[in-house]
Amino acid sequence: MSTTKSFVQAGMFLFGLLAIPSAQADAGAGSQWGLGATVGFDRKPYRDFDDKAQALPLIFYEGRWLRVAGPTLDLKLTVGDAITVGPRLRYAGDGYEADDSPFLQGMAERKASFWLGGFAQWRTAWATLSVEALGDASRESKGSRFSFGVERGFAAGDFELTPRLVVHRVDRKFVDYYYGVRAEEATAFRPAHAGQSATNLEAGLRIGYALAPRHRLSLDLSTTRLGSGIKDSPLVERSRQDGARVSYLYLF
Repeated sequence: MSTTKSFVQAGMFLFGLLAIPSAQADAGAGSQWGLGATVGFDRKPYRDFDDKAQALPLIFYEGRWLRVAGPTLDLKLTVGDAITVGPRLRYAGDGYEADDSPFLQGMAERKASFWLGGFAQWRTAWATLSVEALGDASRESKGSRFSFGVERGFAAGDFELTPRLVVHRVDRKFVDYYYGVRAEEATAFRPAHAGQSATNLEAGLRIGYALAPRHRLSLDLSTTRLGSGIKDSPLVERSRQDGARVSYLYLF
């Protein structure tokens, strides 16, 4: 596995773990930053894919105007007391190399990208609603992605439980790049395939635990049901992608 791909996977693990509710609440009174570590595992839907767990460092910062969470950087503009909007830059770990699976031998590498766009978050009495719209700033897939999510936190002693539902919409260019098969890549067992846009549904649960005032543990579990635009690809053997991540964060 290349150094570049290891960095990409690191970014994906960090993104999934840094949204720790207790850390965000502390940051409301001023800037907050923390250091820690995370261990994560994602089961990608590609055929015979070499999925591996990763142990990686974790970095968090949140101030009045800026939030850095692993591969995601947000500039925050507050509208009233409940709404935050702003531009977002993210580095996402999509893609693969041919040696990640015997079935991918002969395929050109599909590279990860920087994604640029905007986000909005609305905190209500019953839940937090979020939306983001991003385009491929690195021009690898030249695609776009849109997400709408809802989550709600529940306190249970020293634990905080935050279930979530997120709808992810990825366009045809995104799917064709990461799940399509070009004519020159086709074989008798891997026919040429043009990807179509897809809507994926994610369900997740984040469990936070306060070891001490500055020490946080987090377990994040997720499963994403893939849309037919992705499931129909000859590169795909599963209808969903699952993930599990554990992190420790010390807040300064």
